Amino acid sequence: MEPASNTSLLQLVLDFGLPMVALTVAYLLGAIPFGLMIGKARGVDIRTMGSKNIGATNVFRCVGAKFGILAFVLDMLKGVIGTLCGFLPTLLIADVSPATTLLLRVLCGTAAMLGHMFPVYLGFKGGKGVSTALGLLFGVAPLAGLLGFAGWGVIFVLSRYVSLASCLAGVIVGAVMWSPLYAGAPIWYKILITALAALAVFKHRQNIVRLCKGTENRFAFTAKQRAAREAKLAQQKESK
Repeated sequence: MEPASNTSLLQLVLDFGLPMVALTVAYLLGAIPFGLMIGKARGVDIRTMGSKNIGATNVFRCVGAKFGILAFVLDMLKGVIGTLCGFLPTLLIADVSPATTLLLRVLCGTAAMLGHMFPVYLGFKGGKGVSTALGLLFGVAPLAGLLGFAGWGVIFVLSRYVSLASCLAGVIVGAVMWSPLYAGAPIWYKILITALAALAVFKHRQNIVRLCKGTENRFAFTAKQRAAREAKLAQQKESK
Protein backbone atom coordinates (compact mmCIF):
# COMPACT_ATOMS: atom_id res chain seq x y z
CA MET A 1 0.00 0.00 0.00
CA GLU A 2 2.89 2.40 0.63
CA PRO A 3 3.90 2.79 -3.04
CA ALA A 4 0.28 3.63 -3.92
CA SER A 5 0.17 6.17 -1.10
CA ASN A 6 3.37 7.78 -2.33
CA THR A 7 1.97 7.89 -5.85
CA SER A 8 -1.21 9.61 -4.60
CA LEU A 9 0.84 12.17 -2.69
CA LEU A 10 2.98 12.89 -5.74
CA GLN A 11 -0.13 13.31 -7.88
CA LEU A 12 -1.59 15.71 -5.31
CA VAL A 13 1.59 17.80 -5.38
CA LEU A 14 1.56 17.86 -9.17
CA ASP A 15 -2.15 18.70 -9.40
CA PHE A 16 -2.04 21.59 -6.93
CA GLY A 17 1.62 22.48 -6.52
CA LEU A 18 2.49 23.06 -10.17
CA PRO A 19 -0.40 25.47 -10.83
CA MET A 20 0.63 27.45 -7.74
CA VAL A 21 4.22 27.55 -9.01
CA ALA A 22 3.00 28.75 -12.41
CA LEU A 23 0.86 31.49 -10.81
CA THR A 24 3.72 32.60 -8.55
CA VAL A 25 6.20 32.77 -11.42
CA ALA A 26 3.71 34.77 -13.51
CA TYR A 27 3.09 37.22 -10.65
CA LEU A 28 6.79 37.74 -9.92
CA LEU A 29 7.44 38.29 -13.62
CA GLY A 30 4.60 40.79 -13.83
CA ALA A 31 5.92 42.62 -10.78
CA ILE A 32 9.24 43.50 -12.48
CA PRO A 33 9.10 47.32 -12.73
CA PHE A 34 10.58 47.77 -16.20
CA GLY A 35 9.48 51.39 -16.41
CA LEU A 36 11.23 52.27 -13.17
CA MET A 37 14.33 50.34 -14.21
CA ILE A 38 14.50 52.14 -17.55
CA GLY A 39 14.13 55.48 -15.82
CA LYS A 40 16.83 54.62 -13.28
CA ALA A 41 19.17 53.60 -16.12
CA ARG A 42 18.69 57.09 -17.54
CA GLY A 43 19.25 58.74 -14.16
CA VAL A 44 15.56 59.46 -13.57
CA ASP A 45 13.22 58.21 -10.84
CA ILE A 46 9.88 58.40 -12.63
CA ARG A 47 8.09 57.94 -9.29
CA THR A 48 8.97 61.56 -8.54
CA MET A 49 8.14 63.08 -11.95
CA GLY A 50 5.15 63.53 -14.22
CA SER A 51 2.25 61.38 -13.06
CA LYS A 52 4.63 59.55 -10.66
CA ASN A 53 3.46 56.30 -12.25
CA ILE A 54 5.89 53.52 -13.24
CA GLY A 55 4.03 52.76 -16.48
CA ALA A 56 5.11 53.31 -20.07
CA THR A 57 3.21 56.59 -20.50
CA ASN A 58 5.16 58.27 -17.71
CA VAL A 59 8.41 56.84 -19.07
CA PHE A 60 7.51 58.32 -22.45
CA ARG A 61 6.79 61.67 -20.81
CA CYS A 62 9.81 61.83 -18.49
CA VAL A 63 12.55 59.88 -20.29
CA GLY A 64 11.70 59.99 -23.99
CA ALA A 65 9.71 58.37 -26.77
CA LYS A 66 11.98 55.42 -27.55
CA PHE A 67 12.28 54.51 -23.87
CA GLY A 68 8.52 54.82 -23.40
CA ILE A 69 7.97 52.45 -26.32
CA LEU A 70 10.52 50.05 -24.82
CA ALA A 71 8.72 50.14 -21.47
CA PHE A 72 5.39 49.51 -23.23
CA VAL A 73 6.74 46.48 -25.11
CA LEU A 74 8.37 44.99 -22.02
CA ASP A 75 5.25 45.50 -19.89
CA MET A 76 3.12 43.95 -22.62
CA LEU A 77 5.45 40.95 -22.87
CA LYS A 78 4.94 40.35 -19.16
CA GLY A 79 1.30 39.60 -19.92
CA VAL A 80 2.10 37.39 -22.90
CA ILE A 81 4.73 35.38 -21.04
CA GLY A 82 2.45 35.24 -18.01
CA THR A 83 -0.14 33.34 -20.06
CA LEU A 84 2.58 30.98 -21.26
CA CYS A 85 3.34 30.10 -17.64
CA GLY A 86 -0.03 28.35 -17.67
CA PHE A 87 1.45 25.63 -19.88
CA LEU A 88 3.86 24.52 -17.14
CA PRO A 89 1.57 21.84 -15.63
CA THR A 90 0.69 20.63 -19.13
CA LEU A 91 4.35 20.02 -19.86
CA LEU A 92 4.73 17.87 -16.74
CA ILE A 93 1.28 16.28 -16.37
CA ALA A 94 0.03 14.44 -19.44
CA ASP A 95 -3.69 14.35 -18.56
CA VAL A 96 -4.41 18.07 -18.11
CA SER A 97 -7.48 18.95 -20.16
CA PRO A 98 -7.44 21.81 -22.70
CA ALA A 99 -10.18 23.60 -20.70
CA THR A 100 -8.12 23.43 -17.50
CA THR A 101 -5.02 24.63 -19.35
CA LEU A 102 -6.95 27.59 -20.79
CA LEU A 103 -8.22 28.50 -17.33
CA LEU A 104 -4.72 28.35 -15.88
CA ARG A 105 -3.34 30.45 -18.76
CA VAL A 106 -5.94 33.15 -18.09
CA LEU A 107 -5.24 33.01 -14.36
CA CYS A 108 -1.48 33.22 -14.90
CA GLY A 109 -1.95 36.18 -17.23
CA THR A 110 -4.10 37.75 -14.53
CA ALA A 111 -1.35 37.10 -11.98
CA ALA A 112 1.13 38.91 -14.23
CA MET A 113 -1.27 41.84 -14.59
CA LEU A 114 -1.79 42.01 -10.83
CA GLY A 115 1.97 41.83 -10.38
CA HIS A 116 2.33 44.94 -12.52
CA MET A 117 -0.41 46.74 -10.60
CA PHE A 118 0.69 45.59 -7.14
CA PRO A 119 4.40 44.68 -7.36
CA VAL A 120 5.87 43.08 -4.26
CA TYR A 121 9.21 44.70 -5.08
CA LEU A 122 7.76 48.23 -4.70
CA GLY A 123 5.50 47.84 -1.69
CA PHE A 124 2.56 46.87 -3.94
CA LYS A 125 2.48 50.33 -5.58
CA GLY A 126 2.63 49.79 -9.33
CA GLY A 127 1.19 50.80 -12.67
CA LYS A 128 -2.33 50.71 -14.04
CA GLY A 129 -1.89 47.44 -15.90
CA VAL A 130 -3.06 48.42 -19.39
CA SER A 131 0.10 47.29 -21.23
CA THR A 132 0.26 44.01 -19.32
CA ALA A 133 -3.48 43.46 -19.80
CA LEU A 134 -2.96 43.90 -23.54
CA GLY A 135 -0.28 41.21 -23.45
CA LEU A 136 -2.64 38.95 -21.53
CA LEU A 137 -5.27 39.44 -24.23
CA PHE A 138 -2.80 38.74 -27.01
CA GLY A 139 -2.00 35.49 -25.18
CA VAL A 140 -5.53 34.18 -24.58
CA ALA A 141 -7.97 36.40 -26.56
CA PRO A 142 -5.96 37.88 -29.45
CA LEU A 143 -8.95 39.15 -31.46
CA ALA A 144 -10.30 41.08 -28.46
CA GLY A 145 -6.79 42.37 -27.82
CA LEU A 146 -6.36 43.59 -31.40
CA LEU A 147 -9.75 45.32 -31.46
CA GLY A 148 -9.15 46.91 -28.06
CA PHE A 149 -5.70 48.11 -29.12
CA ALA A 150 -7.05 49.49 -32.39
CA GLY A 151 -9.78 51.33 -30.50
CA TRP A 152 -7.21 52.68 -28.06
CA GLY A 153 -5.11 54.01 -30.93
CA VAL A 154 -8.02 55.78 -32.64
CA ILE A 155 -9.32 57.35 -29.42
CA PHE A 156 -5.84 58.41 -28.32
CA VAL A 157 -5.02 60.10 -31.63
CA LEU A 158 -8.36 61.92 -31.70
CA SER A 159 -8.44 63.00 -28.04
CA ARG A 160 -4.76 62.87 -26.94
CA TYR A 161 -6.00 61.51 -23.59
CA VAL A 162 -4.18 58.28 -22.70
CA SER A 163 -6.55 57.62 -19.81
CA LEU A 164 -9.69 58.08 -21.91
CA ALA A 165 -8.30 55.82 -24.62
CA SER A 166 -7.41 53.16 -22.04
CA CYS A 167 -10.84 53.25 -20.39
CA LEU A 168 -12.74 53.06 -23.67
CA ALA A 169 -10.44 50.28 -24.88
CA GLY A 170 -11.47 48.34 -21.78
CA VAL A 171 -15.12 48.91 -22.68
CA ILE A 172 -14.45 47.71 -26.23
CA VAL A 173 -12.79 44.52 -24.96
CA GLY A 174 -15.70 43.82 -22.63
CA ALA A 175 -18.22 44.35 -25.43
CA VAL A 176 -16.27 42.16 -27.86
CA MET A 177 -16.19 39.28 -25.37
CA TRP A 178 -20.01 39.20 -25.35
CA SER A 179 -20.37 39.67 -29.10
CA PRO A 180 -20.88 36.88 -31.69
CA LEU A 181 -17.10 36.86 -32.19
CA TYR A 182 -16.82 34.89 -28.93
CA ALA A 183 -20.17 33.11 -29.07
CA GLY A 184 -18.60 29.70 -28.49
CA ALA A 185 -16.38 30.73 -25.58
CA PRO A 186 -17.07 29.44 -22.05
CA ILE A 187 -19.07 31.76 -19.80
CA TRP A 188 -16.31 31.82 -17.15
CA TYR A 189 -13.87 32.93 -19.84
CA LYS A 190 -16.07 35.85 -20.90
CA ILE A 191 -16.73 36.89 -17.31
CA LEU A 192 -13.08 36.76 -16.29
CA ILE A 193 -11.80 38.72 -19.31
CA THR A 194 -14.57 41.30 -18.85
CA ALA A 195 -13.71 41.60 -15.15
CA LEU A 196 -10.05 42.23 -16.00
CA ALA A 197 -11.06 44.95 -18.48
CA ALA A 198 -13.24 46.49 -15.77
CA LEU A 199 -10.32 46.36 -13.32
CA ALA A 200 -8.13 48.28 -15.77
CA VAL A 201 -10.84 50.92 -16.06
CA PHE A 202 -11.22 51.04 -12.25
CA LYS A 203 -7.50 51.73 -11.88
CA HIS A 204 -8.13 54.92 -13.90
CA ARG A 205 -10.83 56.21 -11.54
CA GLN A 206 -8.80 59.28 -10.55
CA ASN A 207 -8.19 60.05 -14.22
CA ILE A 208 -11.92 59.74 -14.86
CA VAL A 209 -12.60 62.31 -12.13
CA ARG A 210 -10.07 64.69 -13.72
CA LEU A 211 -11.60 64.11 -17.17
CA CYS A 212 -15.00 65.07 -15.79
CA LYS A 213 -13.53 68.19 -14.18
CA GLY A 214 -11.60 69.11 -17.32
CA THR A 215 -8.24 69.00 -15.50
CA GLU A 216 -6.80 65.86 -17.10
CA ASN A 217 -3.67 66.60 -19.15
CA ARG A 218 -3.55 65.74 -22.83
CA PHE A 219 -0.58 64.00 -24.38
CA ALA A 220 1.65 66.44 -26.27
CA PHE A 221 2.90 65.41 -29.71
CA THR A 222 4.37 68.77 -30.72
CA ALA A 223 6.28 71.62 -29.08
CA LYS A 224 3.19 73.82 -29.37
CA GLN A 225 1.08 71.20 -27.58
CA ARG A 226 3.73 70.82 -24.87
CA ALA A 227 3.79 74.60 -24.35
CA ALA A 228 -0.01 74.64 -24.03
CA ARG A 229 0.11 71.78 -21.54
CA GLU A 230 2.75 73.51 -19.43
CA ALA A 231 0.71 76.71 -19.45
CA LYS A 232 -2.35 74.79 -18.30
CA LEU A 233 -0.37 73.14 -15.50
CA ALA A 234 0.98 76.51 -14.37
CA GLN A 235 -2.53 77.94 -14.35
CA GLN A 236 -3.79 75.01 -12.28
CA LYS A 237 -1.00 75.51 -9.73
CA GLU A 238 -1.78 79.21 -9.42
CA SER A 239 -5.45 78.51 -8.83
CA LYS A 240 -4.70 76.19 -5.90
